[in-house]
Amino acid sequence: MLIRIGYELVFQLPAACPMILMLGLRPERATSIRRAAGMTMDPVVPIESFTDGFGNLGSRIVAPPGRLVLGDDLIVEDDGSPDRVAPNARQLPVEALPAEVLVYLLGSRYCEVDRLLDTAWKLFASTPAGWGRVQAICDWVHHHVQFGYSYARPTKTAYDVYVERTGVCRDFTHLALTFCRCMNIPARYATGYLGDIGIPAQPCPMDFSGWFEAYLDGQWYTFDARHNIPRIGRVVMARGRDAVDVALTTSFGANTLESFTVWTDEVKEPELSPPAQALIRAAADRIVRI
Repeated sequence: MLIRIGYELVFQLPAACPMILMLGLRPERATSIRRAAGMTMDPVVPIESFTDGFGNLGSRIVAPPGRLVLGDDLIVEDDGSPDRVAPNARQLPVEALPAEVLVYLLGSRYCEVDRLLDTAWKLFASTPAGWGRVQAICDWVHHHVQFGYSYARPTKTAYDVYVERTGVCRDFTHLALTFCRCMNIPARYATGYLGDIGIPAQPCPMDFSGWFEAYLDGQWYTFDARHNIPRIGRVVMARGRDAVDVALTTSFGANTLESFTVWTDEVKEPELSPPAQALIRAAADRIVRI
């Protein structure tokens, strides 16, 4: 299946502002791109690309004062399969875990393992280790936290979500992955595009979303405490310890996000840019005349 994804972000800046942008896709998605575009900027400013410590592709700019518009519009191919389900996936003992996943057992900015450790063991100690335990955690978070955009705030941590029982997708994710870490299951934050593909139309269509991946039986599996069902068409942009590591934009100065538009829709055929369409029409016209 083909999925058209993209965004337009509009900022107002009172003064020049350095920014870190994480608006591309994970490197492993590069081979799935069927119509590339690349980030556009208005006004155009120099951009420096880099790869961070988690393997995410980022960019650096110094945004000028005034109005800044960032955008992209591309098409990716997806196999159309829902998230993998592996009920028999085992939980590995800590001493058997690869060194590179140990960081995903530790506390981080939004995931206070120390504050939720006792709570997690009281809630989930009797659940079956492995897949069953991660699913039990997702079930608990899904049923005990109320979703609502009005509940979002940038300082909200996993502990806050546990106490307040409200949040948006990133809050569901922070609480669930923190519970996993408390139970000695490595868990990492993932962000990307998630459209309403393969499900009934929603009143508030999804766009950018946050979910998590748990390390079981030597591999990473996708879990989503917000929706709590396997979904089709996730397109990963970045992974990290929590939302700090995968922020779409990080600004080092005052700015106002004026508008935020995201799209992620299944399409039947690659949608061509106007110049490409003009070339095809010209070629067809030459063939007809010949």
